[in-house]
Amino acid sequence: MKTARTKQQDRRLEVMPFLKGMYEAGRISKQQLQQLIKSSKIGKEHVLVYLAKQELEDQLNPGRTLDIETLTQILAEQASQDYYHIDPLSIDATKVTEVMSHAFAKRHRIMAVKVNENEVTVASAEPGISDWEEDLMQVVRKPIKRVVANPLELERITEELYRLASSIGMAISGGQGNRNRPGIGNLEQMMDLGALKEPEANDKHVVNIVDWLLQYAFEQRASDIHIEPRRDIGNVRFRIDGLLYTVYQIPMQVLSAVTSRLKALGRLNVAEKRRPQDGRLKTRSPNGKEVELRISTLPTAFGEKMVLRIFDPNVLLKSFQQLGLNDHDLQRWHSMTRHKHGIILITGPTGSGKTTTLYSTLKSLATKEVNVCTVEDPIEMVESSFNQMQVQENIEMTFANGVRALLRQDPDIIMIGEIRDLDTAEMAIQAALTGHLVFSTLHTNDAPSAITRMLELEVPSYLIKATLIGVMAQRLVRILCPHCKKVQSVDETQWHDLDPNWQGEIPQQVYEAVGCRECRDTGFQGREGIYEVMPLSETLQNYAEDKSDLPKLRKQAYSEGMVSLRRSGAEKVAAGLTTINEVFRVAPEIN
Repeated sequence: MKTARTKQQDRRLEVMPFLKGMYEAGRISKQQLQQLIKSSKIGKEHVLVYLAKQELEDQLNPGRTLDIETLTQILAEQASQDYYHIDPLSIDATKVTEVMSHAFAKRHRIMAVKVNENEVTVASAEPGISDWEEDLMQVVRKPIKRVVANPLELERITEELYRLASSIGMAISGGQGNRNRPGIGNLEQMMDLGALKEPEANDKHVVNIVDWLLQYAFEQRASDIHIEPRRDIGNVRFRIDGLLYTVYQIPMQVLSAVTSRLKALGRLNVAEKRRPQDGRLKTRSPNGKEVELRISTLPTAFGEKMVLRIFDPNVLLKSFQQLGLNDHDLQRWHSMTRHKHGIILITGPTGSGKTTTLYSTLKSLATKEVNVCTVEDPIEMVESSFNQMQVQENIEMTFANGVRALLRQDPDIIMIGEIRDLDTAEMAIQAALTGHLVFSTLHTNDAPSAITRMLELEVPSYLIKATLIGVMAQRLVRILCPHCKKVQSVDETQWHDLDPNWQGEIPQQVYEAVGCRECRDTGFQGREGIYEVMPLSETLQNYAEDKSDLPKLRKQAYSEGMVSLRRSGAEKVAAGLTTINEVFRVAPEIN
């Protein structure tokens, strides 16, 4: 009897009972049901995959198709199990791959998606099969929680995680290293008797790890990859929409080999681990697009930390509207960039989108009739319509010396990566005074503070007045996910804190972040700029005499039409693009 009950219970998902359940729940019509019964020839593919291909209209949500995620949710409801959307970034890959072997996971088409002290959560697309549960419970010695997941994602992510785990394991065994060997750091060395060499950078398993790492970053829309050494286990983290997520932990000897592999690809000195190095490499994303990566290394206590900044060349093709400039600020920006000579500054902290704005602007100005030259540290993105030069401090090729050399190259437009010192500022001013349009960046909180910063560098005020065309400050705010954002009423006190000088009616409602599977439960998808554009009028020039005049300068700039960063953010909040708290997070307070 026991065997008979098990056979009856353990049945694979069948299309007819599932369709009838959908019909009874009102998800498909009687006509759809009859049509599917006549033509249901599934073959070997999963029932949900077959039905997703039919692109059936959801009768409960007219206009929407029953995609595979929706069908998975329906299956979970029918089976009285929780639905689980597999987010690779939320999975502790090291733990889940230790719960069961790849062969066991593949044979039963299951995967552990969460492991804690109390239970193991296992995802499956076959809720009616449980013959594997008893064997797994004997191994993990914990209760098992069943959840239902998308069969395609389940299969794909299972293969990826176990392939990566296998490559790491083979790299360790191939290098004959000790998994617990902590002696790689610069701060403290520990002699581990019997431990042999770490895997080679060109080891095929290390190559597989690096390939997975880059492709995974592209798929997740990461802007930066952080490879961080620790005592025993190193961290790999991705920055997505401005926030960091830990995606994997790798044993240190393998992490060191991964770092060496990336250094070799970026044409860095693999043997030099005591000094910071910069390099770049170009590769292709899984969809075939070219992607550039800028590599930076830094010696730390436990080895070399590496950051790879990912640049999509398509960013140069974005319009200013796509970058987030409204009509008012765009008009002011175009009036500044139409000048034939002078200095235009873009300010903001690291990661605020200054480079993207600069490149987009230069791309729009780089016609066949002009010579655009840049001096950068490092060259962020290689662009064929610019003449780009790399700063190299070791041979005294500084920003100032680079501009000095560029002036002999008959340029029309010069872009200086950053004004860091008086020498660079003086060369920028000299270039502007001799008939060139100069773009550069500064690290200041807002646009008016750029004047103060130039005075702090001991640039004479009369030269600032003679050459500076204007300043634009910017930040990046996360954009609300269109799939899950929710309306909320406006707190007038909070709105007043956001922008005390708001003109017009306060919006009655705005949106708040919720979180769904489309946005990885963050509530946001992508980022957009908020801007503060300040052309330097004759009136504003009068305030460029003394650093103490900054409050008066800022007040006068507002009176002349400059929109503050907070106001720019408030406009995006009112338009339903972002949240008040997000603007508070990135934009400085208005004084």
